[in-house]
Amino acid sequence: MLGEYPISGRRAADISASVERAVGTGELQPGQLLPPMRELAERLGVNPNTVAAAYRTLRERGVIETAGRRGSRVRPAPATTGRDHIRVDVPEGVRDVATGNPDPALLPPLASAFAAAAAAGDLAPVLYGEDPLEPELARLARAGFDADGVPDGPLAVVSGALDGVERVLVAHLKPGDTVGVEDPGWGSILDLVPALGLRTVPVGIDDEGPRADDVHRVLRAGARALIVTGRAQNPTGAAVSGPRARALRSVLREHPETLLIEDDHGHGIVDVPLHPLANATRHWALVRSVAKAYGPDLRLALLTGDDVTVDRVRGRQRLGPGWVSRLMQRALVRLWADGAVDTRAVAAAYGRRRDALIGALDRRGVTAHGRSGMNVWVPVPDETGAVARLLHAGWAVAPGARFRMSSPPGVRVTVSTLAEGEAEALADAIASALGPAPARGWA
Repeated sequence: MLGEYPISGRRAADISASVERAVGTGELQPGQLLPPMRELAERLGVNPNTVAAAYRTLRERGVIETAGRRGSRVRPAPATTGRDHIRVDVPEGVRDVATGNPDPALLPPLASAFAAAAAAGDLAPVLYGEDPLEPELARLARAGFDADGVPDGPLAVVSGALDGVERVLVAHLKPGDTVGVEDPGWGSILDLVPALGLRTVPVGIDDEGPRADDVHRVLRAGARALIVTGRAQNPTGAAVSGPRARALRSVLREHPETLLIEDDHGHGIVDVPLHPLANATRHWALVRSVAKAYGPDLRLALLTGDDVTVDRVRGRQRLGPGWVSRLMQRALVRLWADGAVDTRAVAAAYGRRRDALIGALDRRGVTAHGRSGMNVWVPVPDETGAVARLLHAGWAVAPGARFRMSSPPGVRVTVSTLAEGEAEALADAIASALGPAPARGWA
């Protein structure tokens, strides 16, 4: 202990570890200022370069941030504090519309597909050194990408959308680099980026996706990468339109060294077309998950991109898990071949539920957003109060704090299991929770 600073150690690794422990235990609070490097070095009896190295490690791990002469302080939302902890405990008898899960009734049965895949594996077991990509899956995936206008590129299979995003970021960026992320955006991305030692900068969105002027601003300011959700954006349901895609591609062409990552996690459940931005920059990747349409436990996503990016992802994957189970890949092929999911029917079902809630809210003077996917975003003037009042009224919604950086407050409602007739009751509860003057618009 050093006075008010619970920091100890003689080596850079020990000093950084003591700070991270103190953050984890709460002895160092978010926003708390750390001692200047020379002052801490004198107190610990070490070279100032040792403290500088420790602070550099902490910045790279997303634990602290440094603002020039204003010094270093614990990040307001340290990477050790996941946004998944910002959630509502759902008491018995309360209707849960907060989870973000697909409707189990719309997921296909998996037993026959995995049985067929296992039988094929019994006849020809996959051994070390074999191709990590199932040939028929590659053919079907490429056909799907072609149909959506995604440029030709090599393929890889990763363990879900988030795994793919992480692998692409690590393949190109170094700690301290800045990444433009949607705000509001997927909470897991907002956690992942700083956990990799990268810095997040918010990009504003509307119903048509990221705003071109915001993207232009963050790229001019030096952001090295941009992550975009093409459709079914979580939490807002935004979908990149054709005109917005053209505007974004124009901005990206002015910054050809930007790493572009597109997350098509809503593939198979959406009722709007994909307008890819792929190939607008030198290095790009598009990740297509199957979790929402075929089940969250089917940990598989398809990744395509430029030659360098995909080669780096494959190379690093070989040194870790090696490959995503060919058994799982073959099961997905079987599901696709059998037409196990009627994507149009699933998209239509989610669309009806979204439209029912958004329409019911509109009739009560409440603005809500949800062009695609299974979530509706409702701007609110008082997020904590709205969540609490809705919980008291028998509805559990997701607090917007899980998905926001600097954007205004809101709540996310997952409509995936909303039964016919529930939209009116839920809209009544939301309107009542917001009071007589609900927030309107994005800001």
